Amino acid sequence: MTVIGLDHVYLTVSDFPRSEAFYDGVMEQLGFRKGTKAIGGDPHAHYFNPVLQVSIRPARSESEHDPYAPGLHHLCLQLSNTAEVDTAAGRLRDLGVPATEPRLYPEYDPDYYATFFEDPDGLRLELVARSDEIAERWNDLHVFVNPIGELRRRESGSD
Repeated sequence: MTVIGLDHVYLTVSDFPRSEAFYDGVMEQLGFRKGTKAIGGDPHAHYFNPVLQVSIRPARSESEHDPYAPGLHHLCLQLSNTAEVDTAAGRLRDLGVPATEPRLYPEYDPDYYATFFEDPDGLRLELVARSDEIAERWNDLHVFVNPIGELRRRESGSD
């Protein structure tokens, strides 16, 4: 069995109209389309592309987002390459969204290139350039825990 992708993510928001305006701008710039089907009598906004759906709905209680409380820490969307991350960050800033300057984050991985920004509730969002190493090397990864590290140790001869 192989999970082939993330199908959808639901985010709860404290102020639906404010968040809908934010996500409308962001998701349109990222190439998503929008559906507005209400569910259970509550308004929803469903942003989708050929492989992923991100939906927002009103929260049922009021509290500030705490990325270190149980639940979602951040949402990272993957783009094809660094040029797309650069373009997206520029488009977000043009919308008035304070996206960080895209850069490498070698503390995550040597080729990890990303920009970060927040939604109106303080949920951290990230756009990252895709790294194909895991997909390309999948059949070489034989252990469950730290397979990339194990593969690199074997390749460097430090066994």
